[in-house]
Formats: sequence, C-alpha cells, structure tokens
Amino acid sequence: MSRIVLEAQNVTKIYRTGEVETPAIVDVSLGIEHGEFSVLCGPSGSGKTTLLNQLGTLDRPTRGRIFVDGVDTTEMSEGDRSDLRLRKLGFVFQAYNLVPVLSAVENVEFVLLLQGVPAAERRLRSLELLEELGLGDLASKRPGQMSGGQQQRVAVARAIASNPELVLADEPTANLDSKTAGALLDLMSLMNEERGVTFLFSTHDPRVMRRARRIISLSDGQIESDERRDS
Repeated sequence: MSRIVLEAQNVTKIYRTGEVETPAIVDVSLGIEHGEFSVLCGPSGSGKTTLLNQLGTLDRPTRGRIFVDGVDTTEMSEGDRSDLRLRKLGFVFQAYNLVPVLSAVENVEFVLLLQGVPAAERRLRSLELLEELGLGDLASKRPGQMSGGQQQRVAVARAIASNPELVLADEPTANLDSKTAGALLDLMSLMNEERGVTFLFSTHDPRVMRRARRIISLSDGQIESDERRDS
C-alpha cells in the first residue's frame, strides 16, 4: 500500500489588501504518495506556486490543513515548521538560491550542517553526491563560477542530500535552455527511479510535464483535473 507523504485537506489561501480579498487557491484537497513524480501545472495566476508554498509549509493557509508525513502542520509554531522542513522536505527554486560565498560542496553541506551531521560525514556525503551528479570537478567552485545548469544541479544535490521525504521544485527549468533542462530532468528522473526520491513540480514547462507520471492541473485556484499516467 502506497504511503502518503504530503496531504492537503480543503486548503484555501486568501490574500487581503485593505478590505479587498483575493482568493489564490480555493478548497484544494490532494495527496502525494511516496515515489511519485508529479506536476502542478496551469497558466500564470492559476495558483500553482501559491499551492506549492502551502504544501511546503513556507506559508500558512487561510483555511484547511497540511499534513507532512502524517504530521498536521496547521497549528505548529514557526520554529517547529522550520524544523519539519529541515528534516522532511527539500526545495529547488527557479532562481537556484545557492549561497554565493559558499562553494558547491559547502552549499550541498549546508542542510546537513543545520541537521547537526558531523563535519567529516557531511563532507563525504556531499562530495559523493556531487560526483554522482557529474559535478565532482566543480566541488570547490562558487555559484558565480558555474553555469545556470550547473548551479541548478547543485541545488538538486542540496535538496536531496538529507534524504527528504519529498522534493518540491518551483519552475526549476525556467532559466535553462532546452539541452540543459533535458539533462536536469534526466537527473531528477534518475533520482526518482533509483533513489525513490519523491518529486512535486510547479511548472508550465511542457518539457517537465512530458516526464511527469501525474499531472494536477489548476485553474483559478482550484484543481481542474488530476491525471495519472502509466510508468
């Protein structure tokens, strides 16, 4: 039986400007199972990034509940939510979000450092992961010395270094050319198949959607369709 690693129950997010209320997502319920390679898609303004932020506990819903690995995050303090993200979730962003003064290996190590992993172990794990992702010769390079595709691969390494339950990726291919995006998607597909890493993307990139085994389409903040494909 498949295990649910992330669940939204009747999640609504409303933004308020003065007395004006703007609903971004409305009464969304879904579950993400361990090992899925899934996509949230929809046009600009459909609510996909807002929903990804709710699912990743980066923001609080106005109404509804978010469960991560069976734990209800709704009433958690900000500190507890931060700790849960550190232990359970990995993130890949469109803008890479690497620390510019740190080398590639130090960026990958960063989450392990926060988790309290001993220095020798975190360095070994990070170097092995960079080597696995074809970045071994860039371990000492800083982000400014790498191409966009290389930086995004380092970001993926950082996201999976701590063996999270789920990696949330917000438009990870948006700044990449077709060849580089394809290589990145090959990499993440391999991580999914060989390591069992669960991925959930927010994207409108057809290159990502072609790889997905589940496509959750949003329109006006609501789930319009939820389709699964054969592996």
